[in-house]
Amino acid sequence: MAPAVPTTMDRPHFIGIGGAGMSGIAKILAQRGAAVAGSDAKESATAAALRELGVTVHIGHAAEHLAADATCVVVSSAIRADNPELAAAAERGIPVVHRSDALARLMDGLRPIAVAGTHGKTTTTSMLAVSLDALGLGPSYAIGGDLDGPGTNALHGSGDIFVAEADESDRSFHKYAPEVAIILNVELDHHANYASMDEIYESFETFVGRVRPGGTLVVSADQAGARELTERVSGRHDIEIVTYGTAEDADVRVLKVTPRGLASEVTILLNGKMLTFAVSVPGSHYAHNAVAALAAGVALGIPAHNLASALGKFTGVGRRLQLKGEANGVQVIDSYAHHPTEMTADLEAIRGAAAGSRVLVVFQPHLFSRTQELGTEMGQSLTLADASVVLDIYPAREDPIPGITSALIIDAAEKAGADVRAEHDMAAIPDVIAGMARPGDLVLTMGAGDVTDLGPKILARLKN
Repeated sequence: MAPAVPTTMDRPHFIGIGGAGMSGIAKILAQRGAAVAGSDAKESATAAALRELGVTVHIGHAAEHLAADATCVVVSSAIRADNPELAAAAERGIPVVHRSDALARLMDGLRPIAVAGTHGKTTTTSMLAVSLDALGLGPSYAIGGDLDGPGTNALHGSGDIFVAEADESDRSFHKYAPEVAIILNVELDHHANYASMDEIYESFETFVGRVRPGGTLVVSADQAGARELTERVSGRHDIEIVTYGTAEDADVRVLKVTPRGLASEVTILLNGKMLTFAVSVPGSHYAHNAVAALAAGVALGIPAHNLASALGKFTGVGRRLQLKGEANGVQVIDSYAHHPTEMTADLEAIRGAAAGSRVLVVFQPHLFSRTQELGTEMGQSLTLADASVVLDIYPAREDPIPGITSALIIDAAEKAGADVRAEHDMAAIPDVIAGMARPGDLVLTMGAGDVTDLGPKILARLKN
């Protein structure tokens, strides 16, 4: 079993502790007994949840927030070099630990499952965490979103399995040594860090090279990039490679996905036997995520029929087609989708569940670099909506790029025949949607930024 707290991390200080990845590591360390502290730019429900675990959370960034007895400072790739707390750590000689290194150390002594891919990681990791917990295996997990059931993104469990997202965006997934690795898809994204698909493939090959000898790689048989990667790593004979999908040569073959409203039913062929189970979220892509999770669990020695039943306990994860509520016959759903493939998948899933109702989208682009490279494809994906409102770009960690605005997406959407309009004032969105929506419509707030905050406001306006 893993030690209670990794060496030198008994009094860690997290810069940006409210982030999805950072807060998860902080929670696990606090649950293991560490005296955790940190700072974040603003108050949040995450900050409140951390305080309930005994974590000291400062709002704003200042050198004096770094305690005198801090044993290390944990940062993510989003933290800038001029952060005052990071500068104070350098002055005082306090070790600086990247988030990925901290997570890797939490996995020491356990049986890690690392979930990688350009999209789908959070859902698949969540499905594994929920199903393994339902089977009484007490997994630890670190996820980029809050589970509907436990309502948290991380937990220090009593068992020997650790399930974690493996983030390819900054190559930090190279730090992990999983017993089982899942690769859902391989696509060009994160343009600030990758210049070409060759670089993406090389990065994923490095990740596969980190799988422990005797371990298993679970990889999509359908997605083109994943198939190419499988060919590139097929020479590694000290691990088992298990493919899944609708392809005829898949080891775990998806035979059928049947929509059931905002849920679905999937039938697979595994080891010559058919198996049917429920997935409590809509869309074929989420059904495939569930199959990947099942294959990973089987690789750890868990019976497939037990996992299939347990996967039915998964009811969703925050921001992944999460129903926020209904008002005056209008349902409001929140989606984290920000890459064109994700946008298309979620819109197709909602289309399948809408049963003829209109789908209205409020989309907030994420990152100037992503919009520069994929803005046309984002606009084209909006043709799946009946009408869309596009907000200004959410910058996150980036500075503006001259000439790169949401207009790129709107122009592409209009050329593709979409009904789309721009809105530069987020505060106006509830009124805008109230003027557009009618009973029976589905409203989808979509993007990786603060567009998620609009759901409750839209519902409140619809009620009035």
